[in-house]
Amino acid sequence: MKAYIKGGTPVGSESLCRTCVYAQIMSGYRESEMVTVCTNVDPNVVLPFAIYECTGYYDKNRPTWEQMTKLAIDVSTAPLKPVGFKVGTGFMPDSNDEDKEAVLKNVRGRLL
Repeated sequence: MKAYIKGGTPVGSESLCRTCVYAQIMSGYRESEMVTVCTNVDPNVVLPFAIYECTGYYDKNRPTWEQMTKLAIDVSTAPLKPVGFKVGTGFMPDSNDEDKEAVLKNVRGRLL
């Protein structure tokens, strides 16, 4: 189990710019031949190292608001159904104890 330590050494060396909308990344044939330009600031800045954390980061894999509304399903509310148990004749006991016993026998007979 790995423990998370706030502000600790980052694991991995993948730059945050690889998935950022504002990054323009130009790569050569070698790993060392890479130029990253941040277009979020004015004037644009060339970044000489891999970025771990950025306050202007915006994930390019995240859908836009228009894409989300286009994919959304319209949900309409159905009419409300009655809540509770259905009550029929012979299931509502009166105040008499004899009627209650008859109803209980009737219900037990239907369940068996």
